[in-house]
Amino acid sequence: MQKQRLVIIGNGMAGARLVEEILAHQGGDQYDIVVFGEEPYGNYNRILLSNVLAGSQDSADIFINPLAWYKEHGVTLHAGSRVDAIDCTLKCVYASDGTVMAYDKLVIATGSSPAIPALANLYTPERKLQKGVFAFRTIDDCTGMLDYATQARKAVVIGGGLLGLEAARGLLNRGLEVHVAHVAKHVMNVQLDTMGGKILRSSLEKMGVSLHLQKRTNAILGDGQVEGLGFEDGSTIDCDMVVISTGIRPNIELAQQAGIAVERGILVQDDLSCSVPDVYAIGECTQHRGCTYGLVAPLWEQAQCLAERLTHPDSEKLYLGSRTSTKLKVLGVDLAVMGDKEEVDEDDEVVVYSEPSRGVYKKLIVRENKIAGAIVIGDGSVTPRLLQLFDRRSPLPENRDELLFQLSGESKEVNVADMPDDTQICNCNGVSKGKIVSCVKSGKRSLKTLCDATRAGTGCGSCMSQVKSLLEYAAGDALVEDPSIHYYVPGVPLTKPALIEAIKEQQLRSVSSVFAALAGGKEDPGSKAGLASLLKTIWGKDYEDQRDARFINDRVHANIQNNGTFSVIPRMYGGVTSAKELRRIADVAEKYQVPMVKVTGGQRIDLVGVAKDQLPAVWNDLGMPSGHAYTKSFRTCKTCLGSEYCRYGVGDSTALGINVEKRYQGIETPHKLKLAVSGCPRNCAESTTKDIGVIAIEGGKWEVYIGGAAGASVRKGDVLCVVDSQEDVLLYMGRFMQYYREQARYLERTHGFVERMGIEKLRQILLEDSEGICQRLDHDIQSAVDSYVDPWQEAHAPATPAQFANVLQPVEQVAAL
Repeated sequence: MQKQRLVIIGNGMAGARLVEEILAHQGGDQYDIVVFGEEPYGNYNRILLSNVLAGSQDSADIFINPLAWYKEHGVTLHAGSRVDAIDCTLKCVYASDGTVMAYDKLVIATGSSPAIPALANLYTPERKLQKGVFAFRTIDDCTGMLDYATQARKAVVIGGGLLGLEAARGLLNRGLEVHVAHVAKHVMNVQLDTMGGKILRSSLEKMGVSLHLQKRTNAILGDGQVEGLGFEDGSTIDCDMVVISTGIRPNIELAQQAGIAVERGILVQDDLSCSVPDVYAIGECTQHRGCTYGLVAPLWEQAQCLAERLTHPDSEKLYLGSRTSTKLKVLGVDLAVMGDKEEVDEDDEVVVYSEPSRGVYKKLIVRENKIAGAIVIGDGSVTPRLLQLFDRRSPLPENRDELLFQLSGESKEVNVADMPDDTQICNCNGVSKGKIVSCVKSGKRSLKTLCDATRAGTGCGSCMSQVKSLLEYAAGDALVEDPSIHYYVPGVPLTKPALIEAIKEQQLRSVSSVFAALAGGKEDPGSKAGLASLLKTIWGKDYEDQRDARFINDRVHANIQNNGTFSVIPRMYGGVTSAKELRRIADVAEKYQVPMVKVTGGQRIDLVGVAKDQLPAVWNDLGMPSGHAYTKSFRTCKTCLGSEYCRYGVGDSTALGINVEKRYQGIETPHKLKLAVSGCPRNCAESTTKDIGVIAIEGGKWEVYIGGAAGASVRKGDVLCVVDSQEDVLLYMGRFMQYYREQARYLERTHGFVERMGIEKLRQILLEDSEGICQRLDHDIQSAVDSYVDPWQEAHAPATPAQFANVLQPVEQVAAL
C-alpha cells in the first residue's frame, strides 16, 4: 500500500503528541509524517518552563522529543521553519525556508501566543519589546529572563493567572523582589472563586510575593529600558524587569488566510475536522462546541482521538469535549480545580470548608449527586479521590464530609486497581494508568526507571504518590529498589564514600566542577546545596564558593520567615550575655522597628521580622557574631548555671558551653546540630535530648551523649563516653562531629545516624580507634575550626545586585503619569 503524506503544522505539545499517538497506532506504515516547527528545537514541555525559571529543573530536562528522536522514528522535522501559507485547493503548504510540501492529510496544531495588552511605550521603534520586558511562552523567553534576572533587583509580573504566579515563583527563587499586578479582584480568577482567591493570596504574600489587585496596567515607564509600570488609576510602581502573562490567544491567522472557518479558534467538528476536506486541527488553536482550551489534558484527548481516526478510517471515535480539571503546585501550594467554580443551578449543593490560618480551602459543587466542580487548596490528600469521582461521574456518598476529610480508621488513598486504564495520572505529561502499568510490565520496575520512561511525576510532582502506588500494584513482588536512594545527592550517581573519594582524587573544589567531572556536565539544581555542604566539609577554607549553590538563608546569612522577612539571631556564647549587648540589641530593635524580639529555646535573643535590605545595617549595628540559626551547621550550646552559681551544680557547665561554642561555631554539618551542657544529673539544659549533650556527674566527670532529639522525633541520646576533663569533652565531641560530617547522609539528623550506625560500633570507631582514623578525625575537625570565618563580617557589601534586595518594599509609589 502506498503511503499517504501527513503534514503537521506545529511541533508543540499537541502536534508532537499526535505524532507519538500515530506511531503507537502503527501509523508509520500508513503515512510519511512531516512536521513543521517554528522553533529550532525538538519538542519540549512548556508546562515545565516555570521549573526551569525557578531553578528546580534544567532546560535540557524538559525536552520530550529531542531532534534525534524524529529521525529515529522516521519522521521528517523541519525545525525552525514557519509555515506561511496553506493552499487548500492544491493541498500544499509553503514554509519560511522555501519548502513547498504537498499533503494528503493536514493537521494544524499552531497552538497559541501570549495575549500582549496594548501598553504605551511597550515597543521600541524596531517593534521589539523594551529592554527588560518579557513574555513567558517559549524556552527562548525563559532563557532571556534567566539572563536578565542576574542583573535585575525588582520584577513585576503583569497577570495573576496560573502562568503569572509560576513566573513569580521562578523570579522569587532567583532572589528578586517580586510583585504581581492583576486586573481582577483576586488571583487565578478564572479557576478560583472569591474565597479561594483570598486564601491563595494570603499564602502567596507569606512567601514574599507582593500582590497589586484591581490594577490595570496601561504603560511601560522608561526610555529604552523598563523603569516601572503605570496603571489606569494614575499610580505607578518602579521596577527593572517586567514579565507579561495576561493570557493566550489561539493562533488562527494561518487557517483564516487559507479560507478555513474560524471564530475565536479554528472551528472543528467532533472528528476534529475543519471546514475544508482533509484538514484537521487540534490543541489550543481550536474551538470545539464553542470552547477553547488552555490546559494540556484536552490536548492529549484530542491527539488520541485524531490519531485513532487517521490510522483507522472506519473508527467511530469522536471527541466530545473535555471536563477540565488540573492539579498542581502554585509556589509550593497544593491546588486542585475541576469543573465549575460556582453553582449554576439553584438545586446545586455547595459544601465548603475554610481554614484561612492554615491556607486550607475545600469546596464541592454537587449536581445530581455527582461532582460538578471542586476547589481544593492546601490539602492534596483528598485530591486523587475527588478527581477520580469527577472524571468517572460517579455517585457520591450521602455524607459529603467523607469526601473532604479523613474519617477515623479510613484511608483516603484511591484504590489504583479500580481505576480505568485511561485515567490520567500525570497531568503535566499526559500519562495514563494504562501506560504506567504497561511500562512496569515491560520491565521498568523501579520508581526512577518508570518515571524516566513515562515522564510521570517529573512535572509538578503532585501525582507521585499515585505513581508509586501503581508501581507497587503492577510490579508486586518484582519491585526493584532504585540505586539512586543510596546516592548522596540525586544529581551525582555516587554514594557518599565514593563521592568523597572522587572529589579528593580529582581535587574538585566547587559545585560546578563536581557536576562537570562526575555527572557528565549536567547540573542538578536540587543537588547543589548538598554538594556545597559536603565540599565545605572536605576543603574548609579552600572550598570555592558559588552563590547559586546556596539556599536563600545561606545567601543572606539570616533565616527567612513565612512573610518574606528574616530572623536575626546574634551569637551569645553559652547563652551568656551582658548589659552592653542587651542595650545594643534593644537599640537595633528600636532603630529598625523590629516587629518581635523573642527569647529562643536555645537561650538566644531573636530579632524577628527584619526586612531583607536592612540585614547588612542590622548586623553592622549589632557588632556581634552570627548565631548560625539559618544553616545546616552547629548552632547553639544550651547551658544551665552549673557549679559557679547553682547549689546543685557539680560541674561548670556555663564555662564549658562557652568553650564549646567558641570552638565549634558555624561548623558545616549534614543537618543542624543543637548541643547542651548540664551542670548536674538534674539535666536542666535537657542535654539528653540534644544532638550532642554533656552532663556533669560526681567526681569531676562528664557524660557525653549523642543522638538525642526532642522535635518531631523524640529520642534519649546514647552515652558515648564518660571523661575526666573539659578538654576530653571537646575532644570526643569534635571527633564525633567530624565522623558525622563525613559519614551521615545529607539532611540526616544525628538521632537517625546514631541508630543506623549503632552506638557500639561508634564507640569502637571513636574511642577504641578500630578503624585507625581517630588522629585524622581530630586533625580534620581542627582544620575546620581554623578555617571558620564569621559570615557577618564579610556580608556588608552585596555579593550580587539582588543579594539584599527587599521582598517587602512599599506596595507602590503613587504619582501622576
